[in-house]
Amino acid sequence: MAYEISLLTAMGISVIFALSLNLITGFCGQISLGHAAFLGIGAYTSAMLCKAGLPFFATLPVAMLLAGIVGIVVGLASLRVRDDFLAITTMGVVFLFVGIVRQQEWLGGEMGISGIPGSGLDRLGFMWLALGLAALVAVFCIYIQKSWMGRVFNGVAEDEDTMRVLGVDVPRYKLAAFAMGTALAGLAGALYGQHFKYIGPESFGFIESITVLSMVVFGGIGSVPGVIFGAALLSALPAWFQFIGDYKLLVYGGVLFLMMRFSPGGVAGIVRSLLQRRSAGHQPGASS
Repeated sequence: MAYEISLLTAMGISVIFALSLNLITGFCGQISLGHAAFLGIGAYTSAMLCKAGLPFFATLPVAMLLAGIVGIVVGLASLRVRDDFLAITTMGVVFLFVGIVRQQEWLGGEMGISGIPGSGLDRLGFMWLALGLAALVAVFCIYIQKSWMGRVFNGVAEDEDTMRVLGVDVPRYKLAAFAMGTALAGLAGALYGQHFKYIGPESFGFIESITVLSMVVFGGIGSVPGVIFGAALLSALPAWFQFIGDYKLLVYGGVLFLMMRFSPGGVAGIVRSLLQRRSAGHQPGASS
């Protein structure tokens, strides 16, 4: 039972983390290869505050705020670049974060931070907290997607030059996406540290950024249900098949390649295509 509880908790955290990237990449079309840095900012912020005596629940808004502020700074630095250059810029953030953490002894240095004080919840209670927050984040993302802001995000992702001509303040909406996405990544990071009771530089490197991007691409970029499915499945695979942990970058890199080559819409795109074919087959006059 303890194994299943731990797995479900990790899945809930992964769902929050993947949805946070989907806000930036899926909704607004901004490629980010350094998203794990914001997971790390949330984790280290919460862990350090817990170590200082602050209750875990009080650290959550602080972790989100700090990750969101750094996200805005990164967003400001990324406004003048697009596509491949944006990917390279964001990738540099995760290497910068890991380098800083490794050099700072007050952040645990290479050894990381262990013995993070508990939240006061037992394992089962913390599992429900992680799953409940994942559900709230999913509802929030669906709300944003269906709102006027979501429509603007979609327009920016499709053709930001046209949106500028229409009078839309494109930089403002790009920064909004970065702020919300990175703040939610900070929330996932705080939960991550509390769940594992240990954080270190290796937990938030480039591999983790590729992992979460694989979850988004596999599930379906821009699709909230698809990303939830992709995050839940890919986070569970290493637990189900132990060998995957030794070849994590290879496996997730392969997922990215195969999906972008054969099904850019991910699992959500495949499901939509099947439903459309089924609907067309049931239309009056369709050939039997």
